Amino acid sequence: MSNHILSGESIDAFTVYLKNEERAPGTVEKYLRDVRTFTVWLNGKPVTKEAVTEWKEHLLSQHYTPSTINATLAALNGLFHCLGWEDCRARFLKVQRRMFRDSSRELTRSDYDALVATAKERGQERLDLLMEAICATGVRVSEVRYLTVEAAQRGRAEIALKGKIRTILLPSKLCRKLLKYAKKEKIVSGEIFLTRNGKPLSRGQIWAEMKRLCQYAHVDPSKVFPHNLRHLFATAFYRACKDIVKLADVLGHSSIETTRIYLLTSGAEHQRQLDRLGLVS
Repeated sequence: MSNHILSGESIDAFTVYLKNEERAPGTVEKYLRDVRTFTVWLNGKPVTKEAVTEWKEHLLSQHYTPSTINATLAALNGLFHCLGWEDCRARFLKVQRRMFRDSSRELTRSDYDALVATAKERGQERLDLLMEAICATGVRVSEVRYLTVEAAQRGRAEIALKGKIRTILLPSKLCRKLLKYAKKEKIVSGEIFLTRNGKPLSRGQIWAEMKRLCQYAHVDPSKVFPHNLRHLFATAFYRACKDIVKLADVLGHSSIETTRIYLLTSGAEHQRQLDRLGLVS
């Protein structure tokens, strides 16, 4: 009989572990949310390999996608590794490598242009500039804090995340816009994207502002979240230089396979490629 009981202390220990591993804030938040959901489902029962397998089957019955289920299992496996409960680790679902992405969740260039134009029209200067900054550099939303006055003055930002430091170049036009905005807001140093109280914008605030903008820009909200701006940057960058290794460096990926996911064509584009083969008489 397993004596592995999840408690508040267990989750606290996992929180410290994730922070010591220098996981991104968004990853920490998601992992803890998945672990807490699993804890509620357990309802006081001990953690066993059988219970974890039952949890996986429960998620399948709720029609979660395989990638979502695997992401949840990754959170649990991280917890088990932290606590030394290696006997509870779950096996991931085997997923065939995707050939194209879901167009219903793909932010197109026209969608992006509509969002930026609408933010300008509504006088949402900070949101307008923030979306342009993410899309023109490919930074993660958690890396926005590195877009500082000093970075805009130098034309490059030093980003330290996940135990790695990388340098990204900032487009000169973006630098001018960042510095102009900072001067207007009387920001002389440090982070540029701040709340009215002078605090850094949170991931949640950025997400919520972009979602609210959708109704005015007439863009499907399911396409609009900060990470899709990063995807749009990756697509545009690759089309311009055709260098996936360089793109991986710019995005801060340690694996080319991760970068490849960013470059999947849409289903419609894949269909056009098949039609152009001309193999049906």
